[in-house]
Amino acid sequence: MTGDPGDNSVILMTPSDALTAAADRSVTGRTVAPAKLAHVVLRSRSFADAQEWWATLLGAHVVFANDFIAFLTYDDEHHRLALLNYGEGAPDQGEGVGMDHLAFTFASLGDLLETYVRLRDADVAPIWTINHGPTTSIYYRDPDGIQVELQIDNFPTLEALEAWFATGAFATNPIGIEFDPDELVARFEAGEPVEDLVAWPTEP
Repeated sequence: MTGDPGDNSVILMTPSDALTAAADRSVTGRTVAPAKLAHVVLRSRSFADAQEWWATLLGAHVVFANDFIAFLTYDDEHHRLALLNYGEGAPDQGEGVGMDHLAFTFASLGDLLETYVRLRDADVAPIWTINHGPTTSIYYRDPDGIQVELQIDNFPTLEALEAWFATGAFATNPIGIEFDPDELVARFEAGEPVEDLVAWPTEP
């Protein structure tokens, strides 16, 4: 490396260096996993209501909207959710194959419960609250009937989760055990250890 008269750094490359650099950019068809899940697109027949509902649920804001499409985000991604306006007469998706639900993971139990209380106080009620074993989950349904899961991971590492799987508890009950969210909030506020609050409960 050297400098030009303007004191800018300049890298001098020989022909062999250039060939090596070109070789480093070869495309061989190797397996490369995606860097992230970018966004989800939903078809809506309640376009305006759906924008407000999802913004409320996720603490998101509308980045762009016109009569056909709306982009919403809650972080540094340009959009995490897109809504397509299919009009009020659009049919239901039905009970056949297709997407079952979306899931969003929160960083802590406190964050999940804060969100539950905020939504509860805004008259957005969950349809299902359950400890699945791997996750503690609170489910909602949007104005178009699409289910969304807000969750936390119950285990600190994948290895810890796999060790729990090996006990057979999940194989015995792969759905989970329901809980009262207001009771969970009260126990959290009372200072019970989080590991106890998210532990697989005994059958009632």
